[in-house]
Amino acid sequence: MSEGTAAAEFAARLRELKERSGLSYGVLAKRLHMSTSTLHRYCNGDAVPAEYAPVERLARLCKAGPGELVELHRRWVLADAARGRKGTPAEAAEPAATAPAAETETGAAATETGAAETQPEAPDDGPPQDEVPEVSGSGAPRPAPRSRRRTRTAVLAGIAVAAVLGGVTLGLSLSGGGETDGDGREGPVGAANAGDGAGEDVTASPSPSASPSPSAGKKEKGAPSTSASPSAAPPEAAKGGGGQADAVPLTVRTAPYTWEDPCSQRYLIDRAPGEVSPPPLEQDVPAWTSAVGAVSSGGQYVQLTVQGTGAETVVVEGLTVRVAGKRSPLAWNDFAMGYPGVGCGGNVPTRSFTVALDAARPVVTPESGHRDFPFKVSESDPEIYYIKADASAYDVSWSLELKWSSGSRSGTLTLDDKGRPFRTSGNNGRPAYEFPLGGEKWVPEGTTKLE
Repeated sequence: MSEGTAAAEFAARLRELKERSGLSYGVLAKRLHMSTSTLHRYCNGDAVPAEYAPVERLARLCKAGPGELVELHRRWVLADAARGRKGTPAEAAEPAATAPAAETETGAAATETGAAETQPEAPDDGPPQDEVPEVSGSGAPRPAPRSRRRTRTAVLAGIAVAAVLGGVTLGLSLSGGGETDGDGREGPVGAANAGDGAGEDVTASPSPSASPSPSAGKKEKGAPSTSASPSAAPPEAAKGGGGQADAVPLTVRTAPYTWEDPCSQRYLIDRAPGEVSPPPLEQDVPAWTSAVGAVSSGGQYVQLTVQGTGAETVVVEGLTVRVAGKRSPLAWNDFAMGYPGVGCGGNVPTRSFTVALDAARPVVTPESGHRDFPFKVSESDPEIYYIKADASAYDVSWSLELKWSSGSRSGTLTLDDKGRPFRTSGNNGRPAYEFPLGGEKWVPEGTTKLE
């Protein structure tokens, strides 16, 4: 789906909700804490919100139903993904210049390496012309190098490759084979882990477990290996036909600080009430929790947006809970995010699941009346899963593993909080506090006088 088509369909949904509400752009913008011109651009299709939080607030303000919320999120995912594909050809033209970065979603794609692995380090004459120059200690940017540096580097690389190939050939002729012994065998190659900035935390550590045509007698060393699941990815699993590692055909956007509704969301913080800032807006929660060292209290609501990277269908076979540790609940103060007396509505969205973290073996269970796995996704048909994890007797560190398959390929993605486990702690008996609407400080829960 093209960027224009996806953005237009998303904007049409927003306009439909706005017209149905009977409210003007000015009134809606004021309640959403944004400018009227920004809201106009969203509804006209001139811009796509970088985060989903303001879109959801607009939809709820316009009395959107559960099905409409799910469809609106789906349309936003497609519009946001189409916008993200702008500039892809230019980036692909220089694969060695910059490492691929995922702003709001991860998936996995190992990169082909070839002769660059044996290229020696060139003299540090400065960064290539297509990279941002470094800043020296005096604050002045380093000048871009002359184009002849690329020629010199290429010549040096060619000489080095020829020397290495000659050495390898000589070694094989002397030893009679190219196999390494057990001590010299390299470990598994994993795919990289990525995450975005504020608003949503994204982490998916892919571990492909199938390979159509592995190369004989060679070990690929080019795939990044910052975070992966070695047990799920043996060495041969990382190899693909033609020397390129198999790309995982789906991406997962992980939002571990989603609120089911403000009334039910709480955080444990090891600070006195006077040292804690007022409740944040939902889109500001990642920065707020990081600043005060907050841990989800009593439960955590994780949203997973799963989308294919191409037209092929990918089967999401299931989610598995992995517990990294269980401890006694944190003896910290408990802070409620909802304002006393302000009603909170909410419905159970489609694809909702629960996890009882206190159980000996927590499992992902569908909400009553909801379908269980498997589900199918593609680039044009994403899925959104909502995971509600509850804890009362323990402080639990945990993560999820998403199992997928597509044709003859299959694998597992580890989903966590930017490479760290999710953390959810029980709050029974902890001192609890609330923040009155229009108030100036936290007060003991239940003491706010309602008019």
